Amino acid sequence: MSARSAIDSARIPAHVAVIMDGNGRWAKKRGGLRIFGHQSAITAVRDTVEAAAELGMQYLTLYAFSTENWGRPKHEVMALMQLLVHTIRQETPTLLKNNIRLQAIGDTSQLPDACQRELAEAMELTAAGSGTTLVLALSYSGRWDLAQAARRLAEDVVAGKVQPAEVGEDLLARYLATAGMPDPELLIRTSGEQRISNFLLWQLAYTELYITELLWPDFRREHFYEAVLAYQRRERRFGKTSEQLTVS
Repeated sequence: MSARSAIDSARIPAHVAVIMDGNGRWAKKRGGLRIFGHQSAITAVRDTVEAAAELGMQYLTLYAFSTENWGRPKHEVMALMQLLVHTIRQETPTLLKNNIRLQAIGDTSQLPDACQRELAEAMELTAAGSGTTLVLALSYSGRWDLAQAARRLAEDVVAGKVQPAEVGEDLLARYLATAGMPDPELLIRTSGEQRISNFLLWQLAYTELYITELLWPDFRREHFYEAVLAYQRRERRFGKTSEQLTVS
């Protein structure tokens, strides 16, 4: 039986996040430059997005470019930015066809003007999409997210809009870049690395982790289905015991 046919459609995770890792290693194994790996990863992105939409997932967040990635060699960063512009332009019709809405989180003001324009246009064109929301994490890091949330919250406290006694988990969450989204229930990471790499630090507190040795350019929709199926086979206790879950 295929993983897809075994998935319980009544228990699809509302939000899945993906750390797309291994492009450089994939290219190196084939004697190519790192950018070759990034270019070859577009099929993996397309397959994953379409699989999420097919399952009726509410949110899919892809870690596309981290704050730390700005420290990579300049030629690689520029090539990545050019690829981002091309990919957004190329994939927008597919998003529209699949009723997918595009959003972005991160310090996108740091992106080149051309990237900002393409991103803004694609988000506007897909704004009416009522299916899966595809969230690109661009120039994003979990620590940046927490810092900007704390800064904005502090500004509101100083302005008298919020009282210190009101500050709690729910209030702080409304200042995060993911405000209004459910926290991810499943995090998929390719390439076998066992860390979350400064991604959604607050939001991943109770997320199930699924790590595969596959390098990202080799990831396909069947692998996405396998990750969702593995998630459905786990018991999510949120600090409780198995017996408590059975009683409730």
